[in-house]
Amino acid sequence: MDDAPFASIMVMMSFLPPVSALMSSFARVPRGASFALPLLVISICSGCISSGGRIEPVDDPPIVSDAAPAPLLHDVPMAASGSKSEGDSEVPVAVAESEQHEAPPKPGDLTELIVRGRTRDLVIRDLVAEGQVQLRDVQLQYVLTGKDGHEVLRGRPVAFALWSESQKNWTIAHLEIPRPPVKWKPGRGELPFTVRTPGIEARHVKGTGAERLMFTFSRDGEELKVYGRKFPVFDNTLIKKKRWREAAATARPIVYLPFTRDTLDPRLITGGRDFLLATARSALDELREAGVPSDAFPGELLADVIPAEVIATLAVIEQTDDEDFLEKGTDAFDEVLSQYGLKRDEAYRYSVSSAKALGPMQFTDRRGHGTYSFVVRSCRGAQLDPNFERGSTRLRNAMKAAVCLLDIELSQMNSEIRAAYRAKPDVLGIFPVAAYNGGGRNVAKLYRALNRMGVRLEELRRAGQLPPGSAVVCPCVWREEGSLVQAVSIPRYNRENSGYIEKYQSILSLFD
Repeated sequence: MDDAPFASIMVMMSFLPPVSALMSSFARVPRGASFALPLLVISICSGCISSGGRIEPVDDPPIVSDAAPAPLLHDVPMAASGSKSEGDSEVPVAVAESEQHEAPPKPGDLTELIVRGRTRDLVIRDLVAEGQVQLRDVQLQYVLTGKDGHEVLRGRPVAFALWSESQKNWTIAHLEIPRPPVKWKPGRGELPFTVRTPGIEARHVKGTGAERLMFTFSRDGEELKVYGRKFPVFDNTLIKKKRWREAAATARPIVYLPFTRDTLDPRLITGGRDFLLATARSALDELREAGVPSDAFPGELLADVIPAEVIATLAVIEQTDDEDFLEKGTDAFDEVLSQYGLKRDEAYRYSVSSAKALGPMQFTDRRGHGTYSFVVRSCRGAQLDPNFERGSTRLRNAMKAAVCLLDIELSQMNSEIRAAYRAKPDVLGIFPVAAYNGGGRNVAKLYRALNRMGVRLEELRRAGQLPPGSAVVCPCVWREEGSLVQAVSIPRYNRENSGYIEKYQSILSLFD
């Protein structure tokens, strides 16, 4: 394709340095909000795995086009798909159908821009907007094999919008990955895929689902930058029944860009931080205006009990890949923040864990009896959206639900913890955060672990930085002894939960 103009999105953000590395090691951590429920585990794959993708012609079995619009499925109950070992479960069609986007501009409507002198974050926004335009009318090709009522969907077609810096033009690359349910685990062989665009080389980076599936691409030795991806969301009910022709005919193609290194920029990182804080404060303002009372502290308003900084922190650590954090430390937070800075309310709305936790705050809803429904019933004054798919994927509503859940969890804790929390809610936030991740049992285990360490709750302080050569192994907590604040390793009580607390402490200061 010839040179394409950029779409102009003029959003100015303040500049602050990216998150600095604070810690060296921690235990593997799952994510998910729960209230006295089984631990919700998210183990989103992150290994960079190359694949010998092969190029094939496209003129073999019958093809079903995506040109016909998919039916509205807001009120259709979606059956849960089988859990994916890498953490990317099938997104409910209702989530894809609930998109509130304005149609992207047509290429002819865009104004040519002079890129010289523009900050990189604005250039990235322009390229992502233009990538959406490039993919808007691209039709995915669903290939069915077999005969006589035994047709099978061969794979899931995915399209990527690629930008050549040297040629200043766009290429649409078509790939085919395994159809759902995907039986693949990171580190156990390569994800099989087929490149269906001649001349393009691809390498699988991470993920299999709508939120995180990503590849790198090159052509004739040049690395092409990824600024768009079109991905079909299938009806889980039809998939379970193996009604592949209907699944292909009703698939909802979404244009959504997972994180890539090409979209990482300091201004997007700080913009994501500011956006999360502003959204959390807006959620608290709504709760305050509604006069929602606190269960944990009678006589006080719910909005005065949970700090906005704690809610913003949860929105980041719920989406921070555990292996990335283990490898990169707090630099892994930058990747998540850049997604919020770039995509704002749309960020992580397609995030689905193997435990079926959905959206940026990772709530569950087990046929109307999961954590989200519990919070809706228990926190009526918050006026939460009763529709799970809609409510858990809209950030401000999901943040209000998280505030309610943290308060409910606090109300179940002993008076010593609640008194210490009220004095220092940011530091003692480790307790409601532990409950958010793993329920009340982990609160009791953490409390006993601190007692075994001889750490009093009033001694706990914000996380510092381990000195070179320190013998302390994290996950750890920080205590004040005289004029010194020192780290103390947390005795093993639940490696997953203690690692989650480590992430919370590591990023909290970013939102001061």
